[in-house]
Amino acid sequence: MHKKQWLTVIFILLLVAVTAAQCSSAQPTVDTSALDAAKAAAAASEAKVAEANAKAATAEADAAAAVNAGADELAAAQATAEAAKTEAESAVQAAEEAKAEAEQAMSAVEAPAEEGPVTITFWHAYNEVSPENEMLTGTLIPEFEAEHPNIKVESLSVPYGEFRQKLLTSMAGGVAPNLIRADIIWVPELANLGALAPLDEIMPDFDTYKAKVFSGPLSTNFWGGHYYGLPLDTNTRVWFWNKEMYDEAGIAAPPKTIDDVIAQCAAIKALGDDKYVFADGGTYAWAVLPWIWSFGGAITDPDVTTATGYLNGPETVQAYEFLLKFYKDGCMAPSVLGSGVDAGTGYAQDLYANYIDGPWMYPIYEGQFPDKQLHATLMPAGAGGSVSVVGGEDIVLLQQSPNKDAALEFIRFTLSPEYQTKMAEVGQLMVLNELVKSDYIQNHPYYGIFLEQLKTAKARTPHPAWTKMDEIITNAGQSILREEKTPQQALDDAAAEIDALLTSK
Repeated sequence: MHKKQWLTVIFILLLVAVTAAQCSSAQPTVDTSALDAAKAAAAASEAKVAEANAKAATAEADAAAAVNAGADELAAAQATAEAAKTEAESAVQAAEEAKAEAEQAMSAVEAPAEEGPVTITFWHAYNEVSPENEMLTGTLIPEFEAEHPNIKVESLSVPYGEFRQKLLTSMAGGVAPNLIRADIIWVPELANLGALAPLDEIMPDFDTYKAKVFSGPLSTNFWGGHYYGLPLDTNTRVWFWNKEMYDEAGIAAPPKTIDDVIAQCAAIKALGDDKYVFADGGTYAWAVLPWIWSFGGAITDPDVTTATGYLNGPETVQAYEFLLKFYKDGCMAPSVLGSGVDAGTGYAQDLYANYIDGPWMYPIYEGQFPDKQLHATLMPAGAGGSVSVVGGEDIVLLQQSPNKDAALEFIRFTLSPEYQTKMAEVGQLMVLNELVKSDYIQNHPYYGIFLEQLKTAKARTPHPAWTKMDEIITNAGQSILREEKTPQQALDDAAAEIDALLTSK
């Protein structure tokens, strides 16, 4: 076979191989049977060319030997060589046909991209008739789809009380949504179940977005050495002080430190037996963590492996000793043990001079107590600083998601200044550091103080057993304030119970 013909065969085979490789990199959801057939044809053609090459080489050798052997043998060798040549030419034709099949298969693989956009599903707990849902579905999703014409977003509102069970059921059936707006306390549990995709592994620009958000909300996505989501919206609790009661008591300004709170108690109590300098709704972690952290205490070590030495450590014990004395001295309202007027109502009725709560109280007061104004400042500082607790929701990607790249694009969109500001207009506190100094926040009547508090706020312990841990903390606080146990005894017992949860499989 001539050198030019061999080069043609090699060129065609290379072209077939490249085409097949391009085809194999297409979306895995497309039927690739045509591509597989093309690959098989190419392989068969390559084998035929190799066989023809071997026969041609043998024939040439035989022909050379036949020159010295006689006319008959020479004629036979020439016939063999001619047959080898014909077979090689057939191999070339087969290779060309394989190339055509591969090109056709690649076109078939690429064709579905033109059929329509990819659809991703996003579950959340916004009420269907809420301003949040209207902003999401009426403004923001259409804006995203306009910017990404090949991606459609299906939004589904799921009531909070049904959300977790509906999600677990969908996961078991293999029909989980692509993305969910998850309560921050669900993330470690879902990650521990293997339900979530680790964003720090599959999102190439994860570190860029990690650096954009508040550290407290970000930490709620960390479990087992990986980040499984990013904060979507957040909240925290700040110190509400009752200006009318302060004016009546002759106190010039709200407290900046815990020592200031203690010092103000006597003046507030002098206003009446039913007056208290502080009120809260219980001893659950959401209520007591700002005190524990501001005293410098903790629930567990940073790696969440033990509570011993932390929950029952000297700083945490000191925080509970303060709360016990505060309660016994009549400075803290009995609402902490479930009796009397709740904190928000007591503030509105000028019974409580201070309480800790979130931004949702402003619309509540507008509706229920329109004549009462809320005044907010930072959590009074202790040895650990001014530290409050983080709430809110994260956006997470389900491991089952078939269109992860499209879902990641929507995550990036939700962390854009445009999305965050629009959702802030309907009550969702933003998570981007860069927006703290924006005109919107600077001119907002109350968001600024919450974003300032978020700079030091911390998240509840990220662990799948957090619900049980919270119950243990609640019971310990109750036993302390009821003087059933000393603070040290109650916290020693609580630490041992939580250690058992942390070491259990």
